[in-house]
Amino acid sequence: MRQGILVRYGEVGLKGQLRGHFEKALQKEILRATGVDPRAVRRTSGRIWIWPEEGKIPEVLRAVTRVFGVVSASPVLEVEAEWEAILQGALRVAQRVRARGARTFKVEARRSGKSFPMTSPEIAREAGGVLARELHWPVDIHAPEATVTIEVREKAYVFSEVVPGPGGLPQGTGGKGMLLLSGGIDSPVAGWLAARRGLFPIPVYFHTPPFTTVWSWEKVKDIVEVLAGWMGPLPLYTVPFTAISQGIFAKGPERLGTILMRRFMVRVAGKLAEREGAGALITGENLGQVASQTLESMAAVEEASPLMILRPLLTWDKAEITAKAREIGTYPISIRPYLDCCNVFLPRHPVTRPSLEEVLRAEAQLPVADWVEEALQQVERKEIAPPLG
Repeated sequence: MRQGILVRYGEVGLKGQLRGHFEKALQKEILRATGVDPRAVRRTSGRIWIWPEEGKIPEVLRAVTRVFGVVSASPVLEVEAEWEAILQGALRVAQRVRARGARTFKVEARRSGKSFPMTSPEIAREAGGVLARELHWPVDIHAPEATVTIEVREKAYVFSEVVPGPGGLPQGTGGKGMLLLSGGIDSPVAGWLAARRGLFPIPVYFHTPPFTTVWSWEKVKDIVEVLAGWMGPLPLYTVPFTAISQGIFAKGPERLGTILMRRFMVRVAGKLAEREGAGALITGENLGQVASQTLESMAAVEEASPLMILRPLLTWDKAEITAKAREIGTYPISIRPYLDCCNVFLPRHPVTRPSLEEVLRAEAQLPVADWVEEALQQVERKEIAPPLG
């Protein structure tokens, strides 16, 4: 007998001729996240198997179920595909589950191929009878508190626990995107969702000292650390934005201030995307949530962007976004009471449905190219690692 982890994937296995490419990418991400020896990971028949060092299974299980592309994972016991060995393995797994307080159980079985002499229903029925007798454990096939699963392949595998993963596609298979990260609740969730679809998000934060403090930057850095716990080390770009923000409100119409700031942000982010080889921008915008997130406002901002703007949260409501932020771990950081530039430089009466002609007339009074170049010359890039432990 030996203990390991069975990793399941869904969408990755539906890629036709590209399936091998996506499976290799998923395996690479699993190795990055878990740190196990590459020789301890193998792919067979739509499954990935991990055989960690003794005592490392809980740690590796936690890591692998945070890998994009993984649908679920189970700690498994591998035994020989022989009836007595299967029964001993099932008893060993069942005893652990029984000890945790499960009052009823059932057995499920799956046989791959016909070399094993018993059918799947026969395996489940016979093994269930043995476990019930040996452990004095009631069977409930309709609503059991525990399920012991037996899979018979070239070897047999017994497990009872199924830990969900995030699903989606392996990170990086969809390219790169620059994530405009504000430090609020929405944009970190947008970055996480983009990563779940195979993008590698590169955060960029627009900092406006002294109007926003060092604690605002620390807040953003801590959010990126949490995201790095899902994605691996992430570069964080910090763009000094005080001069541009002040210049916009000094020389342009106040009611268009937020729109004009966002147009500068996407220009700068687009230039940084060129450096990183990114093909899109990612924002946390949500249709109708605030004045700058109407269709007209978003169209006016996008006109200035050199790249497409992806908005993963466009149709989500705030409760859904908040629930996801809690799930991925960014919510407690996002609600720290430190403002970002969009909160500080906020028009008293912002326009909700600007015309592009109006925006372009206002922007014609500003030294757009000079301000963008000055900001780019002062950009800082810092590598953010996942939190320890």
